[in-house]
Amino acid sequence: MAWVANLVLWAAVIGVLTSTGYLFLLLFATVRFRLRQGRTKAPEGAMPPATMMKPLCGMEPGLEAHLESFFLQDYPQFEILFGTRNDRDPALEVVRRLCARYPEVRVRTVYSGEPDSPNAKVCTLRKMFRAAAYEHVVISDSDVGVDPDYLRRVIAPLRDERTGLTMCLYRGVSTGGLWAGLEALGMSVEMTAGVLAAASMGEVDFALGPTMATRRSVVHEIGGIGALADYCADDYVLGNLVAKSGLKVEISDKVIDHYVVNRSFWSSMQHQMRWMLSTRFSIPVGHASSVLGFAVPFGVLAALAGWLGGHAELGLALLGWTIVNRMAMSVAVGWGVVRDRRALTWCWLYPVRDLMGFVFWLASYTGNTVDWRGERYRLVHGGLMVREGGATLPAPEPEEESVVVGVDDLS
Repeated sequence: MAWVANLVLWAAVIGVLTSTGYLFLLLFATVRFRLRQGRTKAPEGAMPPATMMKPLCGMEPGLEAHLESFFLQDYPQFEILFGTRNDRDPALEVVRRLCARYPEVRVRTVYSGEPDSPNAKVCTLRKMFRAAAYEHVVISDSDVGVDPDYLRRVIAPLRDERTGLTMCLYRGVSTGGLWAGLEALGMSVEMTAGVLAAASMGEVDFALGPTMATRRSVVHEIGGIGALADYCADDYVLGNLVAKSGLKVEISDKVIDHYVVNRSFWSSMQHQMRWMLSTRFSIPVGHASSVLGFAVPFGVLAALAGWLGGHAELGLALLGWTIVNRMAMSVAVGWGVVRDRRALTWCWLYPVRDLMGFVFWLASYTGNTVDWRGERYRLVHGGLMVREGGATLPAPEPEEESVVVGVDDLS
């Protein structure tokens, strides 16, 4: 059995080496991002009017504060377009309070009706695109908070016609509890690291859902926003289609806050598992190779194999290095890039998060179904969602014939 243990030890060594290479790639990417931020000046000159689109679905922790940050934009001309299925959504009461507080901001609400495709958010966005007043649009999630210069920063790159979409890196912000805290730490470090690594190795061909700024003409050229309505990872697909059209996808120098609203163990695990599954089906090769970026699982494997094969000191040394590796990654990426202070104070906990990420990666190969807004869907190649149970949705309307169920001008 010693030869088996030694073979496993060598496999673990390879994993330790690849994760070490990944760390050095991220250190390089971090320095490059910080230098770019230091050289970037505040956008000057005329800025085009813009529509900010905010799909809503029910209440969530901190919703009023998150939405309020979008009312406070230092921007010459903009509107905020909120989208819900109907006028009974409880989130609209928050919107009405904010409208009363900021009467100078133009606000409208689109009622989209019941979804006719698996991705209800995209079904709402399809109606919102038709109602938008301006060419430049920003799609952002309800659990996002921003600074007053946010809109100016994300719209500025789109003044270059060669750029088709701008997205933002984000820091995870917990709304309370250990599990939300660990998920937020993963957002700040693991997610940011993946984006930086991809950008360092070539052109960016994806987008991140918390903020996607683009032009309506760009979306029209790739088939309309409705082209994403059957996909789980609609943000990835949108960025990919824009990149394939020959336009650039830019990473903004603006970092935003992404609030984690899944406070319980089960809701947090479900959310992260759904993300891993959608990545597996959307980017199968990239997802499979991402295992080489984990560190602590290989360190644990090395420690076990070393103990069984008579190389306990080597195994423990490799485990110790992988722990240091992940702590350094937490500080470099989580603090150095997105300025998440907990990535400094919780860096000792990030090795646990790295081990959790590996477990999610393994689990992503054990199934193909996700829960989405109370419905169950099966994922197939490319990230398409197929509704389980034989139920069917109404036939989707053609994009050009889609009608807005109702629009309220709340300003």
